[in-house]
Amino acid sequence: MTSKERMMLAVNREKPDRLPVTIHQWQSYHLKKYMNGMTALEANRAVGFDAAVTYSRMALPDSPTWIREDTREPGPGYDILRHKITTPEGVLTWTEGDNPTTTWVIEHMIKEPEDIQLIRKYRPVPKLDREGAVKAYDELGDDGILRTFVCGMQGGCWQDACELFGVENLIYATYDDPDWVHEFMKILLDEKLRYIAESLPALPFDLIEMGGGASSNTVISPDIHREFCLPYDKAVHDALHGLGYKVVYHTCGGMTKIPDLIVANGCDASETLSPAGMGGDIVTDEDAIALRDALKPHVGIIGGMDQFNVLEKGTPEQIRKETERLFRIFGEGGGYICSACDHFFEVPPDNLKAFAEAAKTCVY
Repeated sequence: MTSKERMMLAVNREKPDRLPVTIHQWQSYHLKKYMNGMTALEANRAVGFDAAVTYSRMALPDSPTWIREDTREPGPGYDILRHKITTPEGVLTWTEGDNPTTTWVIEHMIKEPEDIQLIRKYRPVPKLDREGAVKAYDELGDDGILRTFVCGMQGGCWQDACELFGVENLIYATYDDPDWVHEFMKILLDEKLRYIAESLPALPFDLIEMGGGASSNTVISPDIHREFCLPYDKAVHDALHGLGYKVVYHTCGGMTKIPDLIVANGCDASETLSPAGMGGDIVTDEDAIALRDALKPHVGIIGGMDQFNVLEKGTPEQIRKETERLFRIFGEGGGYICSACDHFFEVPPDNLKAFAEAAKTCVY
């Protein structure tokens, strides 16, 4: 059985020959420092994973009504990236921090409620490099699955809005001005639906990632999720399904209070099954079993492996035991891809190889 067949059987809640094993994404920092500058596909092959490769190269078309200027300057231990957008009706600015491992928002783009209208009126919809996507798929072959995102700072409308406005600000706004939040969500939804219609038809993606950590129940309540995430997530998922794509819903945080909402949004798979050590709320085996039983009749499940406390800091024997535990709990009957919950930066390659080898002994 090929890696692609094995992983897609799991996404479709079927039973492959053995436990599929992968990671969420390779980070350029880790590839440079630990993998001799390999590509993500080369690194997957080198350690023995069933590859999950993400391709999302997209760009904004030139627009005389959305003029962007970017500058970089040294900061206190990291670089500061300053961005300025000039439109016919006003200027938007935001600032990011950037270091070798990641980039984060320091100053949000949306500062006043009316700023969202500049996005609605003037921001062009990104265009995906379609030729690059086809090339990535051909290079991958049967060694795994090709994933992508929907446009925006994040795939899900809620997570995207949090990046643009700030998660605390957005939570307060759901109480102070819920109509404005819905208007904001609809602006982002319309943009994502246009991107799907214009950039995604007839491409060979195996899985489209949606959601985001800010939709987790360790960030927002199930009630906020139900009102401000669910309807917009479902609309995007329906559009992706209309083009024949499978959707994975990403919640890198608490999931145990919202499995019904994850199922209701129409996704095909759910990740990341994060344990408490990685910011999730799966504390005990009983928590994991309850989440499994709520999700697996409806969606495939992906994740579970603690990439910091186990993959980075653990011994090969500890990695083997944890892989077997995850297989025993989540892998019952198939429908499960064992994966690192999210990004990692300092995991030794030998530990990644131990993870891959441990999964290969977990046979159905």
